[in-house]
Amino acid sequence: MTLQTLWFILIAVLWIGYFVLEGFDFGVGILLRTVAKTQAERRAVLTTLGPVWDGNEVWLLVAGGATFAAFPEWYATLFSGFYLPLFLILVALIIRGVGFEYRSKYGRESWRSRWDTAIVISSALPALLWGVAFANIVRGVPLLRDSHGVIHYDGGFFNLLNPFGLLGGLVTLSLFTTHGAIFLALKTDGVIRERANALVTKLGLAAAVFAVAFLVWASSLVNKPLVWVLSAVTAVCWLAALGMNLKTREGWAFIFSSLTLALAVTTLFFALYPNVMPNLNGPDGLTITNASSTHYTLTIMTWVAVVMTPLVLIYQGWTYWVFRKRVSATQIMDAEKGVLDTVNL
Repeated sequence: MTLQTLWFILIAVLWIGYFVLEGFDFGVGILLRTVAKTQAERRAVLTTLGPVWDGNEVWLLVAGGATFAAFPEWYATLFSGFYLPLFLILVALIIRGVGFEYRSKYGRESWRSRWDTAIVISSALPALLWGVAFANIVRGVPLLRDSHGVIHYDGGFFNLLNPFGLLGGLVTLSLFTTHGAIFLALKTDGVIRERANALVTKLGLAAAVFAVAFLVWASSLVNKPLVWVLSAVTAVCWLAALGMNLKTREGWAFIFSSLTLALAVTTLFFALYPNVMPNLNGPDGLTITNASSTHYTLTIMTWVAVVMTPLVLIYQGWTYWVFRKRVSATQIMDAEKGVLDTVNL
C-alpha cells in the first residue's frame, strides 16, 4: 500500500510538471495570432518556446509510462475508454510540433499563415480535451466488469461530453491561455509584452469564474474538507498572479500562476485518492490497490526514479536558465538584417 500510494503521488507530480510547463506552451500557441501581428513578432513569440517545448512534452511521456508500469489496469481502462480524445490530443501535438519546425521552411506568407493557424488550433484542442478527460476521471465514468473479471469502460466518446467534463475543459483552456500570456509577458519585450500584459487580466478573470465553479462542483462530489481548503488556496494564488501582473511583476505572476496549476492538479488527485477511476455504475471501480503492479515491479521502479528524476530536473532547469533572456521582434529583425548583410557581402 505504501508503494502504491507513493506511485500515485509521483504520477500526480508528473502531471503537475506537465500542466505547468506544457500549459504555458499551449497558451503561447493559442495566443500566437492575438499578441503577434507581424512575421517578426510571431517569430519572436515562437522563439520563446523553441528551446523548451519538446522537453516539456517529455513529462507527458513519462506520466503515461509511469501509469502503464505502476497501474496497468488504470492505463488499460483509461486509454481504451478515452481512446478518441487521447487520439485527437496526440494528432494535435504532432501537428503542433510540425508547425513549429515547418512554418519557416518556405518564404511565402500564405504558407506561414496556414501553419500559424494550425499551431493555434492544435494548441487549443489539447488544452480543452485534457480538462474534459481529467474532469471525467474525478467525476467517475461507467465501468463494467466482464465475465473474466476485467473492468473496462462501458461508454462512448459523447458520454465524456457531459456538463461537468465540458466545464473542466473550459477551465484548463482558460487557465492555460492565461498562463501562456503571463509567460509571454515574462519572456518578451516591447509591444508583445504590452499586449500579453493587457490580456492577462481579461483572460484571468474568465478563468477564475470557470475554475471557481468547477472546484466548488468537484468538492461537492467528493465531500472531502481538505479539497475545499486546497481549492481556496488555489484561488488565492490565482488572484495573486493577476495582481502581480497588474504591477508588471511578471516573474512573480508566473510563479503564482504555476502554483495555481500545481495546486489545481493536487486538488484533483487528492479528490480522486484512493481511486484512480471511480465507477458511475457502482462501487466496483479502479483503486490504487486493484489497479497496481506487483510489489517487486513498484520497488524496481522506485529505485530507477530515485536515480533518474534528479538528473532530468537538473538538465531541464539548466535549459531554462540558459535561455532565460527576453525576446523581442526587434531582435528578430536585426538578426535577419545581419544575415542579409552577410549574404550581400
